Amino acid sequence: MSYTRHETAIVDNGAEIGEGTRIWHWVHVCAKAKIGKGCSLGQNVFVGNSVTIGNNCKIQNNVSIYDNVHLEDDVFCGPSMVFTNVINPRSAVSRKAEYLSTMVKRGSTIGANATIVCGVTLGEYCFIGAGAVVTKNVKPFALMAGVPAKQIGWMSRFGERIDLPLGGNGQWTCPRTGDRYHLVDGALAIT
Repeated sequence: MSYTRHETAIVDNGAEIGEGTRIWHWVHVCAKAKIGKGCSLGQNVFVGNSVTIGNNCKIQNNVSIYDNVHLEDDVFCGPSMVFTNVINPRSAVSRKAEYLSTMVKRGSTIGANATIVCGVTLGEYCFIGAGAVVTKNVKPFALMAGVPAKQIGWMSRFGERIDLPLGGNGQWTCPRTGDRYHLVDGALAIT
């Protein structure tokens, strides 16, 4: 076994877990889950069958990653944040054939107690504030907050606020990394 697993954790046969991943207390990883290298799954995390988790992801305590949720590399999921996979759940109506997919792109951060409603894509390096409820796709590098979540700014790959307007055009250089960001017609990218 090339990963670390606490004795209370349950890892079903067939689960793929990358080298150096750490699985803590009371975690359950289902049989068809795919987890990358160097990840950390905190206490009481659940990982469903149709789930992929990239390399170097940090899943904090009390997070459930249900079927059809996919995390790319370097994603941070804060404590007790929530993913969903059915848009209109009813206890008496089976909707397993109706699961919507959620994609969390490379480097995204999701704050504590945030909710990600199924069927959305979170763009690269976006930052979802604590307690936010995301109901729509999120642009790369967008800083989102509120219920429902609205874009309130931009965040760098390094995780610091970018001093650029939401719309229009502009340039910004990260004082920590030297990365150069260009805002063109409301879309931010590194050049």
